[in-house]
Amino acid sequence: MNGIEASERVATSLLLISSYCARSAFASPALPQSTQEETLSGPDSHETGQGPDGHLLGDWGGTRTRLLERGVRFDLQYISDSLWNVKSEQSGRFASWNRFRGTVDIDFGALTGVQGLYFHVTALWQTGGNLGADLGLLTSPSGMSSQHTFRLDSWWIEKRWLDDRVTARVGQFAGQDFYGAQHYATSFIFEPMGYALGNLFTTIESFDPPSTPAAEIRLVPIDTLYVKSMVLAGDRAPFSHNPTGLAPQFRGNPVIVAEIGFTPGKKASSVRAFDNVNTRKGYSGLYQFGASYNPGAFDAPTGATPRSGNYLLYWMASQALWRVDPEGAKGVDATFAYDWSPSSVNRNDMVLTAGLRFNEPLPLPIHNTMSLGYVRNSLSSQFLPPGMPSFNAENAFELNTLLDVAPMLLLQPVVQYYSNVGGGTNDAVVFGFRSKVEF
Repeated sequence: MNGIEASERVATSLLLISSYCARSAFASPALPQSTQEETLSGPDSHETGQGPDGHLLGDWGGTRTRLLERGVRFDLQYISDSLWNVKSEQSGRFASWNRFRGTVDIDFGALTGVQGLYFHVTALWQTGGNLGADLGLLTSPSGMSSQHTFRLDSWWIEKRWLDDRVTARVGQFAGQDFYGAQHYATSFIFEPMGYALGNLFTTIESFDPPSTPAAEIRLVPIDTLYVKSMVLAGDRAPFSHNPTGLAPQFRGNPVIVAEIGFTPGKKASSVRAFDNVNTRKGYSGLYQFGASYNPGAFDAPTGATPRSGNYLLYWMASQALWRVDPEGAKGVDATFAYDWSPSSVNRNDMVLTAGLRFNEPLPLPIHNTMSLGYVRNSLSSQFLPPGMPSFNAENAFELNTLLDVAPMLLLQPVVQYYSNVGGGTNDAVVFGFRSKVEF
């Protein structure tokens, strides 16, 4: 199948779903609908600083509002990271990574009266230059960049019981969208803080956009505590095995991921992987411990007999430190994360991230944030080639300002500094910006 045929199949699938939803929405009576939650991951998540109604193409003559009242939400957005390496061992270059994503979310409680049943589907097209690969960085300057693709990313059916205390989900979705994901991801641009911990794929935990078949169960035994676990297909080459995303591939070993989370200041049933402006109100926090395990065979650095099984452990904390108004969002937040995996199996065996976020620091009439982030990537000495100097830990720093310049447009200028690039001794400085348009 060539690229044009693949593109046509993805587009056709979304059009059929959209057409069905539209017909159903106009044929069904309007029922009360609870606010639909964020279902997009990492950079694709919404800030909604000026409200959820900002779209470049407007309300489609009222159609968008009528569909939303009936539980059907459409979303189309464009995101671009435009970055320059103004200082590095390599010559200066410009790289722009671009992504269009279309999403449909359905709440069947509002659409048909079947309470607690939801459906999600999203597809994307992405292309551009991968500056992190060009510079040999362990910390990618862009949390979006990976491979060029036009595909169906994820879909799932979700059922909730007992006031959202029990949730089950099955379909095609990525582990890194929900396990080891940075809660404040929308406030950062470089990968380990702008999406998920960068070495989670050492256990073949799936990532976005080449999601794999998966199933998940989530329990909330008490108001501020959740436990969840997921099993997914650990495909080591998901882009090539399923280039369109339309034919789920049960390849590789089953990977098991699990997480327990403590949510002071919030009900655990309402907390999702990524925050937004509305969820930052008050002195809320999220504390997580998780693990990923793959029972398959992994090569040892010495080239000896492959080792059976691989795992990774992570600890994450996100907390509101100070609020001007105890019930508001203006103030300072902090985040920290650390993961560890066996150095005998994993070259990038440890990652540490830390950051501060200032909500509404500038006296402007628009939503704005300023964020400072730090990432440390450590490499296992067991993977050091003979006769080579020891690895150094790569350190990365980022300072960015997010500006909600219009209801449908976000701009996020950024400067990044890297020391010991790729575990060596060179430095690099990257400057640029992220732009996001809601259609």
